[in-house]
Amino acid sequence: QVQLVESGGGLVQAGGSLRLSCAPSGRTSGPYTMGWFRQAPGKEREFVAAINWSAGNLDYADSVKDRFTISRDKAKNTVYLQMNSLKPEDTAVYYCAADPGLVVTRYPTSYDYWGQGTQVTVSS
Repeated sequence: QVQLVESGGGLVQAGGSLRLSCAPSGRTSGPYTMGWFRQAPGKEREFVAAINWSAGNLDYADSVKDRFTISRDKAKNTVYLQMNSLKPEDTAVYYCAADPGLVVTRYPTSYDYWGQGTQVTVSS
């Protein structure tokens, strides 16, 4: 079992930046992929970014490419999502997720473990 705890959400003006953190705990040994997803009110959960913990392979949704950066710090056992040039349409609850597999994937159903989510609100 893997537990995920997100932090770093908040309220920011358009054009600003936030950094989200996700710290996995529990049974974290073995290869896995970490992903960030978001869900806005009335919308389905959507893929934001993902990283393979071991190899560092990356993937981004087109809507955040060149603005968001996913990274991991193995020493701190933490995954980050640096969000720059934020837009009001980035407003959502952001979720960290873990997939016990090697392939970086955008499909929520591939991820077995989820955090509780952290709210990001971007004002215009």
